[in-house]
Amino acid sequence: MGMISEFKDFIAKGNAMDLAVGVIIGAAFGAIVNSLVSDVITPALLNPALKAAQVENLAELKTDGGILYGKFLAAVISFLVIAFVIFIMVKAINSMKKKEAAAPAAPAGPTQEELLTQIRDLLKK
Repeated sequence: MGMISEFKDFIAKGNAMDLAVGVIIGAAFGAIVNSLVSDVITPALLNPALKAAQVENLAELKTDGGILYGKFLAAVISFLVIAFVIFIMVKAINSMKKKEAAAPAAPAGPTQEELLTQIRDLLKK
């Protein structure tokens, strides 16, 4: 049980979460940039006159310099899905932190004044 609570504390720390989110979002965004450059910009610069109807398969399209809008859109959709999942995870971890912070403290017991009142009452008897 101790290892689980240590792991939860590690995950809940801001630095670990920020780093993880940054790495995951950065990798997903990198895929978008790579797709934009290799599937849209480069083919558009190499052969803008190519029409998709003249191409029989994807391999031929790629070698002939065709623009692969579908691959780029797939990269964008993947990024949006990954970003949404990370958002849900961060939101869940933040709600766990709030629940832990809002947990009521254990009762402290009687105050000093209450103890003195009890002692006084016992001494009167």
